Amino acid sequence: MSPKASTAEVLLIGDREVRISSPDKVVFPEPGLTKLDVVTYYLAVADGALRGAGGRPMVLKRFVKGIDQEAFFQKRAPENRPEWIETATLHYASGNSAEEVVIRDAAALTWVVNLGCLDLNPHPVRAEDLDHPDELRVDLDPMPGVDWSQIVDVAMVAREVLADHGLVGWPKTSGSRGMHICVRIEPRWNFRDVRLAAETLAREVENRAPGLATARWWKEERGESVFVDFNQNAKDRTVASAYSIRPLPDARVSTPLDWNEVRGSHPEHFTVATVLERFAERGDPAAGIDETAGGLDALLELAERLGPAEKPPKSSDGSGRRTSTMPLIEIARAKTKAEALEGLERWKARHPDVVALLHPADTLVDGMRGSSSLWYRIRVNLQHVPEARRPEQEPLEVDYDPWAGKEWARP
Repeated sequence: MSPKASTAEVLLIGDREVRISSPDKVVFPEPGLTKLDVVTYYLAVADGALRGAGGRPMVLKRFVKGIDQEAFFQKRAPENRPEWIETATLHYASGNSAEEVVIRDAAALTWVVNLGCLDLNPHPVRAEDLDHPDELRVDLDPMPGVDWSQIVDVAMVAREVLADHGLVGWPKTSGSRGMHICVRIEPRWNFRDVRLAAETLAREVENRAPGLATARWWKEERGESVFVDFNQNAKDRTVASAYSIRPLPDARVSTPLDWNEVRGSHPEHFTVATVLERFAERGDPAAGIDETAGGLDALLELAERLGPAEKPPKSSDGSGRRTSTMPLIEIARAKTKAEALEGLERWKARHPDVVALLHPADTLVDGMRGSSSLWYRIRVNLQHVPEARRPEQEPLEVDYDPWAGKEWARP
């Protein structure tokens, strides 16, 4: 966002006034979208956006310094908030709790957008029942080297698996490279059961589409496949909901689709400008999602038949840490993705003969959740490099400690 502040603007939304600070700040320089443009977009698609995020506690992912800077994650609702902003308190196994914002109307939606929330990140539960999710989330996450047609193929298999187990999937672009399939479920199962059902779905998709899809949790073992990310159903996880604007230069949007248009669609087709036009013309393709809630009995029965998922090997030093089956070296730990990638380029410059042997999926770039923001780790999988030519682990190109200066409570 441009550093120059501008006069605030007050919008009357229903019977509520919502103050928009610095409405003329440029949020997306490439298409020239201001903060007020972002607010106007969300008001235009509020019906669809609230279908995805309304009535759910949400993490506030705030881009207060612009899309080229890391967002910070705010679980707890700001103390200085209008009295009409609803909250719900989530409790975690760690003993921690967080009073999170719940939006139910266009005014509350506008209020969180004014805080710098470009994408909306709700939990898969309703505020009325925080222990029983009513949504199972299928996140199709492509590894490097995977194209859109492979993602679509995996999505079609996932749709088939869902249908075979009495569930209806509603597809949407993730707003990045992948795809989400949202599945409404009856709120009768706890988080552990929902995650098990999602993992079982992922394993069955992999069984039906070997080589195309994977349920392997460890990134270095996935190859050039689509990871069916079942862990997005864990209690502390959120994903960008329908009609969320993603922090990409083209102002790309996570957009609901009809199944018959999935194959011909590409994520870059759906931006603020095109989605405004699309929504005005046809409304929300996911308008019927709330009428399709199904049960998890069939997937949980399949989980019993498949048996426990394969567990990774543990180290032999007694620490209990996982030992990777792949020859990994770590390149960088950095506060920003740009710093991490710069470190990777320095490493590549020293090892051009090794780089020539790497496959796209051998470079592992991980966004790691810190206390309030992401940090980045880069590793290289040397599986395609002959053992005699593999470089040793070297000092990290960037050695950022996300926990430096943190004080931990001791029992």
